Amino acid sequence: MSSLAIACVMFVCLLVSTWAAMGVARRLPEHHLNKESKDVITLGLGVIGTLTALVLGLLVDATKGTYDAQSGTVKELAAEVAVLDRVLNRYGPEAGEARGRLRALADALLEQVWPQEITTTIDFSGGPTRQTGEAFFDAVAALEPKTDSQRLLKSRAQKMAVEMGQLRQRLVVNSERSIPTPLLVVLGVWQAVLFAGLGLLATRNATTIAVLVVCMLSMSSALFLVLELDRPFDGTIRVSDTSLRAVISHLGE
Repeated sequence: MSSLAIACVMFVCLLVSTWAAMGVARRLPEHHLNKESKDVITLGLGVIGTLTALVLGLLVDATKGTYDAQSGTVKELAAEVAVLDRVLNRYGPEAGEARGRLRALADALLEQVWPQEITTTIDFSGGPTRQTGEAFFDAVAALEPKTDSQRLLKSRAQKMAVEMGQLRQRLVVNSERSIPTPLLVVLGVWQAVLFAGLGLLATRNATTIAVLVVCMLSMSSALFLVLELDRPFDGTIRVSDTSLRAVISHLGE
């Protein structure tokens, strides 16, 4: 289920719980909503609100860390590609095939992570990038250095090729969602209880209802942002491909 769909489900749940609580409030005996009862309800809602805020804060911190980690990995990968291309350029014309395969590898990675078809499911398992990466490594390994400088450059190129593979695998291992489903369910229950309590205490007029609806939208939007940050290469908030595209545009120069 998409982040937007989950956020919409959350909004509907909050709306239903608030509406139901308002209906229940009309049928409760008057002493159930006297000052003392409202004080207890307010304290309870304060506890639930505090727990909800703490959990949301932790989720934002965790998902922002995931997003930043993936964004940093992409930038490191782009830098490795740029430097590796320069190393092969310094090697000489004999590295022309390897440079071409490096360009093909960068293009394959770009298409895999940022496909032109928006509906395409991103697959981090390998696919074209694995085959292209192996072909590039074989092209580097096939180089036959004739001078000490070329031997040094070939060694450096092979080391950087391995480092690129490590960065690629880092994208894979960090692609799993970090938010467990039970945590989302508990958070949704807390929010539903919180807004049900607000519905019990709220005066039924247009202003109060409008404020409650705005609060529901705010909570749902916060959940939407958390889920989007937890999926750095899917949805609306995505890791930028600018750095990799900028590097690809200068490969082979």
